[in-house]
Amino acid sequence: MERLYKEIAAAPDGRVSYADYMQMALYDERFGYYTREREKIGKEGDFFTNSSLAPAFGKALASFLIRLVEQGGLPPAVCEWGGGDGRLALAVLEEWKKKSPHTYKNLSYTIIDQSPFHRRRQQETLRPVAERVRQYDTISRWLDECGPFSGIVFSNEFFDAFPVHVITKEQGVLYECFVAARNGRLVEEKAPLRNPDIIHYLDERGLALSEGQRLEVPLAMKQFWLEISPLFRQAVMVTIDYGYTDEQLGAPTRRHGSLRGYFRHQLISDPLCHPGEMDLTSHVQWDALRLYARRAGWEEVAFVRQDRFLLAAGLLNEWVVSESAELFSSASRQNRMIRTLITDDGISRFFDVLIHQKGVRLSALDIWAAPEFLP
Repeated sequence: MERLYKEIAAAPDGRVSYADYMQMALYDERFGYYTREREKIGKEGDFFTNSSLAPAFGKALASFLIRLVEQGGLPPAVCEWGGGDGRLALAVLEEWKKKSPHTYKNLSYTIIDQSPFHRRRQQETLRPVAERVRQYDTISRWLDECGPFSGIVFSNEFFDAFPVHVITKEQGVLYECFVAARNGRLVEEKAPLRNPDIIHYLDERGLALSEGQRLEVPLAMKQFWLEISPLFRQAVMVTIDYGYTDEQLGAPTRRHGSLRGYFRHQLISDPLCHPGEMDLTSHVQWDALRLYARRAGWEEVAFVRQDRFLLAAGLLNEWVVSESAELFSSASRQNRMIRTLITDDGISRFFDVLIHQKGVRLSALDIWAAPEFLP
């Protein structure tokens, strides 16, 4: 807290944008949340994610990726953005080895993760499949070394951690919200909106805030898509995350924005609490992501809720029919995971899956094991 406070106090006017604050609080090498030596995912961390159900989730995902290679003609090269503790990668690789040993022999699996702690944890988790895995700390370093990429890219809760600016509308005036260092505390301050990039974003997206509305502006996500896209040739990108469309953005429940923290499995509404010690996240603006991906040369293939994606990918094929009633058997445990992933009140109701392609043209038969589950 003290180091972050000093960093902000030294900025012009003693304040920084929310995007700069998030960049420091999450990614700074000295005090950022993701660089800290502590658990972040699972029971001992701050939040659960799909990787917590990796054995079942990974099997369905692996089946989907294998179809892209065997039916869609993509090279057996996979890159995961934000690998976490490596459990999802392990589940995918073990299932791939079992279901498609002939493509597994040539498979390369790359993980991009900025966190040194996570990269070390991945190395421990992925020892059984270490010969197939490479690691990089940044996407740019990976692409600089490997050149233009052809293959499959997927991410699970990657874009929700991108830094965002925050704006609000009060008494008919648009303001940008800043994080200021005042009297030993971090506080929010507002100033009339002057940032031309934010103004341009609102114009090109056709967004108009209602009175009292608060909105995150994902300029970093926009820049990311436009910068990386030329470095992909023949590729399919699978993006799994939570977010909302422009139509959902106008709902009364969204008027206060979505920037939040997660600290020891508690949702923290004030993003200035526990700086550097809690995860910060905002909902992905799906229509913005789709717009900039399209401008960057990607073609949209599908946009579905996660449970429909998993069912169409063949998750029910993993259901174990067993005569054993043992509650803690591996079969019962896997079936519980599957149920959690596909029931209406399960984890998948919070997630969507967006699939893009570039330089390839896939048909429905190339992708889905059970297309009847798609809406």
